[in-house]
Amino acid sequence: MLLDEDPATLIHHTIGNFNIHPDKIAIGRINESLSTLQQARDLRVRESENALRKLSRNLQTLTTQHHETISSHNSTDHASQIVELDTQKFRVAKAASDLEIDGGRLEQELDGLKGRLQQLELQGDEGDETTKAKREMEDPTILKLRVYRSLGIDVDPDRAGTYNKATIRNMQKGDVHVVNIDTKFSRFFYANYFWQSMG
Repeated sequence: MLLDEDPATLIHHTIGNFNIHPDKIAIGRINESLSTLQQARDLRVRESENALRKLSRNLQTLTTQHHETISSHNSTDHASQIVELDTQKFRVAKAASDLEIDGGRLEQELDGLKGRLQQLELQGDEGDETTKAKREMEDPTILKLRVYRSLGIDVDPDRAGTYNKATIRNMQKGDVHVVNIDTKFSRFFYANYFWQSMG
């Protein structure tokens, strides 16, 4: 025989030498980040859609009022109504454009994370040496902090090491919000507040 040991024993030892636990943990963290981003994106889109529907209703109301007042107002009032309607149309168009831009940005972020996940899957269970070494040094808390920082949110710990204060930077508006995190409010509440502050 070519092998001195039983093949079943050799196969059992070979399987035992594989260590895919770090990869499973990394993929789990990435899936959690993807899920968080998707939930936040869905929430933002729903809020924007509600705002757009409200603007559309306002436009419809103004249009109805315009038609009702055509017969009872002079040409100056008519021109004023037309200007107001044009202003409302511009606001609706701008809101739709902003929604499209925000949606595209969130899609790019999601695609980037999906691409990273695909790279890890292509590398196999162990991955390359650089990825393996980096993965072994990763910490779930550090990963979350990096995701928050990429969104413009810095979370600061107190002296006890508890993360109870967040600084939210809106680069588009140039605004900075400091939020004290209280455990009596839910994660959904803070996620909603963070996205509103970044919008």
